[in-house]
Amino acid sequence: MNPTQKPKVVVICGPTGIGKTSLALSLAKEFNGCIVGADSMQIYRYMDIGTAKPDSGELSSVPHYMIDIADPNEEYDAARFCREGRQAIAQILACRQVPFIVGGTGFYIKALLHGLFDAKSVDPEIIQRLKDRAAADGIQSLYDRLYACDMEIASRIHPNDAYRVLRALAVYEMTGKPMSALQGDHGFKNNPFDVMKICLSDDRDALYERIDRRVDKMVAAGLVDEVKKLFAMGYSEDLRPMQAIGYRHMTDFLSGRAGWEETIDLLKRDTRRFAKRQLTWFKKDKDMIWALPEKRPTLSSLIREFLSNSP
Repeated sequence: MNPTQKPKVVVICGPTGIGKTSLALSLAKEFNGCIVGADSMQIYRYMDIGTAKPDSGELSSVPHYMIDIADPNEEYDAARFCREGRQAIAQILACRQVPFIVGGTGFYIKALLHGLFDAKSVDPEIIQRLKDRAAADGIQSLYDRLYACDMEIASRIHPNDAYRVLRALAVYEMTGKPMSALQGDHGFKNNPFDVMKICLSDDRDALYERIDRRVDKMVAAGLVDEVKKLFAMGYSEDLRPMQAIGYRHMTDFLSGRAGWEETIDLLKRDTRRFAKRQLTWFKKDKDMIWALPEKRPTLSSLIREFLSNSP
């Protein structure tokens, strides 16, 4: 490779349940590739069924990175993902293989490809004061405050995600600017890679049917037992990963807050809504190539051409 040429990476993204894993495995095998997971839940150990994590056979068929790298009670954010994900890409390139970035967490993908704004270390005194406020008034009060001063960032954060709520508020107090504005000033201008981005999609009815089948498959595979095991290991329902789709639904069922039929209906509904939000995010990217999951031959040709072309 020309030393001035940017290394090439391929992104395969799309909404939940669309078929990213199977397609990416096939393409990675064809092009001597490795997979860098870009899923904010598949990073967690012990959370396999509800995250639709690749199974042991899939994981062994192609080298995978950024999967099973944190415990559910670890603090994990986009900055750490960017740092560790870029280390993974460097390892793959050093082996003269092709990095395939595969997942549905749009913000993680964007951070990995373009970096994050250079925020100063958050003042621990501000964090402690905010923690004291949360203990006294509840995290919801601080989330409401964050929503008032930075609606864009708040919309990405679960109201119970104390770590991210406190950090975003601390950045606002330190700089006088919303975190979203700082990210906007940064503009994700760091571009160390030559990237081909493919987003899988389907018409709405077909996608929703895929999602319903996926939920049924997760339940049949033992999602309830997986959540029971997490509780038995000492992981609280208040942890951010336990608030994710699927896990919070099973938690509500196990605690008696919801009946079984209601749980499944809500899980399917919320997964469909999540898929819609993912598509909204990816549609903002003007460089995205859109494709049906079944169009593998076409995508294979496009990737071959991309990898063979030099600037």
